[in-house]
Amino acid sequence: MRKFGLWLWLLLMLTGLSGCPKAFKGNEANLPAGVAIGDHFYTQYSFQYEKNRHRTTNYRRGLLVPINTEVELVSWGRKGFQIRVLPSGPVIEIENVQKHTGDTVEHAFHKMLARRPVNLHRFTPKERKLIKAGKVAVGMRKQAVIAAIGYPPVTATPTLDLDEWRYWSSRFDTFIVRFRNGKVVAIIN
Repeated sequence: MRKFGLWLWLLLMLTGLSGCPKAFKGNEANLPAGVAIGDHFYTQYSFQYEKNRHRTTNYRRGLLVPINTEVELVSWGRKGFQIRVLPSGPVIEIENVQKHTGDTVEHAFHKMLARRPVNLHRFTPKERKLIKAGKVAVGMRKQAVIAAIGYPPVTATPTLDLDEWRYWSSRFDTFIVRFRNGKVVAIIN
């Protein structure tokens, strides 16, 4: 009986591992209209990743990919997509966590990437510097915060019209960006 349990455990592990890559590959038939593997895009906000993975929950940990970074679409799958940072950077899995973002994979893709870079001239010089560094500071406008650190998960911030946006630093830690009259007045850890 003990031997059977070990074999069952090994079978389940192999089955689980064989399903992982399919989540990010092999579903090119479901690409958004006008999008193809190998196309180049620009990041629409700065984001961070760890172990070559970024979850759309948008944890604030790991290495920074600044806004307007040129990337190539490498693969598309049912749970997300893969991008390569150009010219020869890493391949990063973008995992869409729909229960925290409310986004389909396609919607998450279009929020994160576009054919053209973001026009940073619409931001103040101070905002531009912070956006490129992936940081938020008092005085920034809401659109500058999105450009700097992306969108907060909808589970704690159901609408961007709120004056408090809750972001996740990690799976267990959050911080709040508080606004008054559309500008950051406090960042609460």
